Amino acid sequence: MLELQGIRVHRDNRTILSLDELSLAADAFTVILGHNGSGKSTLMKLLARQMPPDEGRIALDGRPLGHYSQREFARRIAFLPQRLPEVAGLNVRELVRLGRFPWRGMLGRWQRADHALVEEAMSHTRVGQHAEHQADLLSGGERQRAWVAMLLAQQSPLLLLDEPTSALDLSHQYELLKLLQTLNREQGRGVIVILHDLNLALRFADRIVALKQGRLLFDRAPAELMSERLLSELYNIPIRLIDHPDQDEKIAVVA
Repeated sequence: MLELQGIRVHRDNRTILSLDELSLAADAFTVILGHNGSGKSTLMKLLARQMPPDEGRIALDGRPLGHYSQREFARRIAFLPQRLPEVAGLNVRELVRLGRFPWRGMLGRWQRADHALVEEAMSHTRVGQHAEHQADLLSGGERQRAWVAMLLAQQSPLLLLDEPTSALDLSHQYELLKLLQTLNREQGRGVIVILHDLNLALRFADRIVALKQGRLLFDRAPAELMSERLLSELYNIPIRLIDHPDQDEKIAVVA
């Protein structure tokens, strides 16, 4: 469980994130939604320990985040940022192998299971055919999937992903979210992900946390967000819910 209490983040004499209390289950599939500038990425950076709050407390399983060593934290939480860092000179397999660092270190002795996890992660994300290719020279979608493979190899029980579908076409967005859902349902790995696509969020999430202007607007099951009034308030545009042409569900469209 990730627990946030009294969180405040200030920038340029204004509060960009203000959360009195928020608890995030470490075994659920949680989607964070909100308009640009709503505080989504700031929240994700706090959870991933990429930045501290100006006020408040964040704890993982009752223990403050700052009390975990870097390797210990990485064994619990894996993070994929919105802007992927450059990894000049590394091929895809070498990139994915970095996911085993929290468990083996730079000089630790690798075991057969480590190699198997790397190959399995590449297979799950369909980047095995690029294993010997330079990671930074791949297309945007292929590079994104290589980084997701690195997260899978890390074997952390909780995955944090900041807009992982941004460089993917629609079919690959669906495949990636289906993979994350499978990891959640079959392996019990928690997923907290920022998405822009409302309909993908409604389809895959167990829980939706929606922010507006740095404050919590909604925190419930996706079905409870299926309200034209709530969705229009969240995005500041008129949104209608219409019947899906092929499935027994609603989809959101701009009115």
